[in-house]
Amino acid sequence: MIHIKQTQRKISFCTTPYFKKAQKILHHLGYIDFDLGILLTTDATIRKYNKQYRQKDKATDVLSFPYHHDIQAGEKIIPASDDDKNLGDIIISVSYVYHNKHNLDGDFHQRMDRMLVHGICHLLGYDHIDDDEYKQMLTLENELLQLISSIS
Repeated sequence: MIHIKQTQRKISFCTTPYFKKAQKILHHLGYIDFDLGILLTTDATIRKYNKQYRQKDKATDVLSFPYHHDIQAGEKIIPASDDDKNLGDIIISVSYVYHNKHNLDGDFHQRMDRMLVHGICHLLGYDHIDDDEYKQMLTLENELLQLISSIS
């Protein structure tokens, strides 16, 4: 089940298409029956999580908290029980994405799509620490962005 909670109110953002996009991504990846939590929030809230979990006292665009910490990029999650059918949680600062246009290409909704995709990739063990990991992650991100590009 996909659960989207929006705690920010300043920027208009409809979660219905976002839910459909997340659903299509999970279906495509073979995780349609897995749980995914998405929190759409403010700079202040994401800053608090970034400080607590990454020791970085600043706002950011997206944070990912994988349920399966030991998964490697490209590895399929094999749940041992129904409780293991969980990808994890993503926190996205809507205001950060809205106001930081220079960091990402596209309009606001395209940037929000990129944050959704980026967060899910992190939940699946993808990272961008070195060039090889970055290329692997970027390939999957572009595939998923193309997949959801027609959903509005």
